[in-house]
Amino acid sequence: MRKLVPLALSLCAFSSFAQNPAISSWLINNTNIMGRHYVNGNSTPINDAVLANVQTVQYSANWVYVSTKGIPAYVTGPFLDGNPSQATNQNAIFKFPLNPTPNTGTPTTTTLGNIGVFKNGVALFDYRDGVSYKSSTGQNAGGPLGGMGDGVWNRDAVVAERIGFDCSKGHPAMGNYHHHQNPSAFNLDLVVISNVCNLYLSDGLYVINPNEHSPLIGFAYDGYPIYGAYGYANADGSGGITRMKSSYALRNITVRTHYADGSNVTDGPAVSTTFPLGMYREDYQYNPTSAATPDYLDEHNGRFCVTPEYPQGTYAYFATVDANHNSAYPYVVAPTFYGVKTAAKVTSITEPTTIFLASQSFTFDKLQFKVYPNPAAELIAIQASEMISHNLTADLIDAQGRLVESKTFVQGTTICYFETDTVYNGVYFLKISDGKNTQTFKVVIDK
Repeated sequence: MRKLVPLALSLCAFSSFAQNPAISSWLINNTNIMGRHYVNGNSTPINDAVLANVQTVQYSANWVYVSTKGIPAYVTGPFLDGNPSQATNQNAIFKFPLNPTPNTGTPTTTTLGNIGVFKNGVALFDYRDGVSYKSSTGQNAGGPLGGMGDGVWNRDAVVAERIGFDCSKGHPAMGNYHHHQNPSAFNLDLVVISNVCNLYLSDGLYVINPNEHSPLIGFAYDGYPIYGAYGYANADGSGGITRMKSSYALRNITVRTHYADGSNVTDGPAVSTTFPLGMYREDYQYNPTSAATPDYLDEHNGRFCVTPEYPQGTYAYFATVDANHNSAYPYVVAPTFYGVKTAAKVTSITEPTTIFLASQSFTFDKLQFKVYPNPAAELIAIQASEMISHNLTADLIDAQGRLVESKTFVQGTTICYFETDTVYNGVYFLKISDGKNTQTFKVVIDK
C-alpha cells in the first residue's frame, strides 16, 4: 500500500494542476480547423493551410506551455491601410507561470510586440504601434511610417490605425496577427465606428454581453488572466454585472509640452485636427480617485477580484470599452504590468511536461443563439452568445423540408452566415445541431 500512496498523490497533484485556468482555458483545436483570410476586393474567404487556435497545451509543476500558429478561427483581413502583410504561421511556444506573483518593486513597462496571448493563441499587443512624434520634422515617424520618432509622444495604434484593422479589430505586424484591444467585432459595437464588416463579414473572440460576466479571454505576460469588458460590480463577486471602466481619461490640454506628472519634455505638436487629443498615449492621465471605485480599474487596467474561474479571487485585467462598446484606453494591459513579467516566447520545452487533454464535452444549451436580420434579404447571421468550443452544423431548410445549404459553425467563432441572394423568397428554417441537441429557428427571406 505504501508504494501506491506517492502515485496517488502524484495523480491528485497533476489533476489539481490541470484545474488551473492557465492550463484549462485555452481553445485547443480538436477539429483541424484551418485559418481563413480575405483579400481586398473579394468578400469570399480564402482557406489557408495553417491550423487555427491552439495546437497543444503542456504543463509542469510551475509552467504551462502553449503551442500555437497564432492564427484565429475567425476570418482575418483585409487590412485597408495598405498593410502588405497577411496573418502567417508563427509556430510559437509560449511559456506562462502557473503561479504569477505581484511586482512589489518598480512596475515593468509594456513593450512593443507580444505582451500576452489570447485563449485562441493570437498575440496581444499594447496601445502603441512604434510611431512617435519627431520634433525636428514636425511629423510622426517610426513603425509602419519608417524612420524613427523622438519616443516622447507615442502614437496610439487603436486610434491611428483604425482603418487598418479587420472586422475582428486585429491586424498583422510582419505576419504576426494580433489585437491591441478588446477582440470583439466592430459591427457588434453599440455605435459602429468602422464599416469594414459590411463587406468582409467576420466576428471576434467573444460577444460582449452586458448581462453576464465576460469570459476569460487570455493571459498577460505576467501570468495574470485577462477578461472581456464586463465583470462583477464589486470585487467580492457581489453587486451584479457591470462594465469595467478605465481610470484613464484625456487630459485638458491644448499644447504638448509636459507630461501629466508635470515633467518638462521635448515638445510635441499642439492639439489640432491633424494631431487630435488622444493620438498619443501621453494625452491620457491616470485618476487614482476613480480607481478607488470598485468598477474602475487600477493603473495597470486591472483589479484583484472574484471571477467565475477564480472564486477565491485573483488579480485580473479587463479589456475596457466605453458605453458604446468602443475600445477605451489603455485597452487591455498597459502601460505597466501588475505582476512580475516572467512569460516568454520560447523555442523549445526543456523540462518534463504533461500534455493537457481538453474535455470533449460542452454545454450546447448555454449557447444563446440569435438569428438576424429576420426578415432577411442578402444574408442571415446566426450569432452565438459566446465563442463555441466545438464544431456545430447549421442547415438552411425550406418549407418543404428540403436542405438548401449546410454550413459548419466552426470552433473558435461566434457567428455563422448564410448568403441568401440566390435563395427564393419565402419561409425557411435554420437548424443548429451538435449531433445530439438541436435548435430550430423560423426565418423569412424577403428581397
